[in-house]
Amino acid sequence: MEVEVKFKVEDFEEIKKKLAEVGKFVIEKVEEDLYFNSPWRDFWRSDEALRIRKDVEGVTLTYKGRKVDAETKTREEIKLKVNSFDKCRKILEKLGFKPVRWVKKRRRIYRVNEAVVCLDEVEGLGKFVEVEIESEDVKEAKKRVFEVARNLGLKGESIRESYLEMLEKQEN
Repeated sequence: MEVEVKFKVEDFEEIKKKLAEVGKFVIEKVEEDLYFNSPWRDFWRSDEALRIRKDVEGVTLTYKGRKVDAETKTREEIKLKVNSFDKCRKILEKLGFKPVRWVKKRRRIYRVNEAVVCLDEVEGLGKFVEVEIESEDVKEAKKRVFEVARNLGLKGESIRESYLEMLEKQEN
């Protein structure tokens, strides 16, 4: 399971300083995600997602299941590396999947122990910090992601909406 919390921020500088003390910088990259909807069920209503992501590390097809709690974005996540964005897109479209929206962001990734911390600048939305841990022990992982978030000075309730959901709501 991917256990994740997300917070909107105005500035990354304080968080970067704290990450320099407690974490390790991994990579900075641009991610371009194309989301699809299913011909069999509406992913917006079922709280699922299917996307193809391309970045400097390659192309990944990802399925995200329903969120499992009211505090976080915890959900099943299945990833598959593919060697061609265009061919993957073509297969999905031939099967009836419809492209819904692009989500583009600049992402700086850090590691704090077993947690991954992402500083995201999302086109059309602003700046966010995500803290995630992949674990089957959801209860313990939730405790740890909130602890990392607090240690970074992130306050308030975490945002449960995906960037896709936020962009869709903003448009309507």
